[in-house]
Amino acid sequence: MATCLLLHIPLKSPNPNSRTSKITCSSITDQSQVAKRNLLNLVSDQERGLSTQKNPIRRASIIEAIDALASLSKDTVTTGDSLSATWRLLWTTEKEQLFIIQNANLFGTEAGDVLQVIDVEKRTLNNVITFPPAGVFFVRSTIEIASSQRVNFRFCPLVVSDLQVRF
Repeated sequence: MATCLLLHIPLKSPNPNSRTSKITCSSITDQSQVAKRNLLNLVSDQERGLSTQKNPIRRASIIEAIDALASLSKDTVTTGDSLSATWRLLWTTEKEQLFIIQNANLFGTEAGDVLQVIDVEKRTLNNVITFPPAGVFFVRSTIEIASSQRVNFRFCPLVVSDLQVRF
């Protein structure tokens, strides 16, 4: 079944005194792109989620936009090989990550990029918080594909030799 987004679009007419309009249908892909741009716009000034902690209305708007995008992509496989990549965190509600980002100044630095490095084939997910110029906080985890759109992860036990916090 096709999904249509109805828009009123004025058309140029040979007669400037007449007005006509056209109804157009947009594809799910077009709707997804609009939803994605809306979400990116909502999170663009939220300092990865720090500002959102103090603004429940904005947080609700962002979560609603996430849900809208998820709804448009409900039949898409998001746990395949294309998930394997290095992903930059733009926004989160995850309190531990936000705590580290917010309090990096206690270590005399600022948080840089916050990344997730995912390898579906190797079943790994690594969280990385960088502290320029050379610091990093690194947490290893394993992943299990739970469904076509869901990945469960489990933190690996910390071994002292694995601790990679450097400032």
